[in-house]
Amino acid sequence: MTDTPDLSTLPAPGGRLIDGPVTPVRIAVLTISDTRDEDSDTSGKILADRIAAAGHVCAAHEIVTDDVEAIRARVRSWIAAGAVDAVITTGGTGLTGRDVTPEALEPLFDKRIDGFSVIFHQVSYQTIGLSTLQSRATAGIIDGVFVFCLPGSNGAVRDGWDNIIRWQLDSRHRPCNMVELMPRLLEV
Repeated sequence: MTDTPDLSTLPAPGGRLIDGPVTPVRIAVLTISDTRDEDSDTSGKILADRIAAAGHVCAAHEIVTDDVEAIRARVRSWIAAGAVDAVITTGGTGLTGRDVTPEALEPLFDKRIDGFSVIFHQVSYQTIGLSTLQSRATAGIIDGVFVFCLPGSNGAVRDGWDNIIRWQLDSRHRPCNMVELMPRLLEV
């Protein structure tokens, strides 16, 4: 069992929450690892639990190896099926030779969300200090679907969800949130 805090009691960073129900977002979780399996995938479980606790739908939760084509195939499949509004990956954003998540997904981005990496590193620095330099956390939009790539550690997943993604995928967050952009992401 993972620790899922009651985030409804926390103030919204950089904004506020208005009263009303949350608009559920369909979010897929992809753990990228050569060593994790269903029993040892703690970071994926943390994300799935927090997604549900925030009133969203965990539309899928899978594990793939650190392989560029496997990562791309899984994400493309979810997006092509039209079953997800966002994908959150955990793992593969480090500096070792097997860390290939940015290489797999950034070429697919129609648009990068440059500010995500900046904010992630600010949040992460508060937790782990200079070790945040070892992360290549990234985010972008692929065919109208938000894709957030987090490191594989439980702490990084908590930092990324609790302090950034959770708030931007909450339709009640003001002055703005990413949910209100979803209907317009594919406009030309």
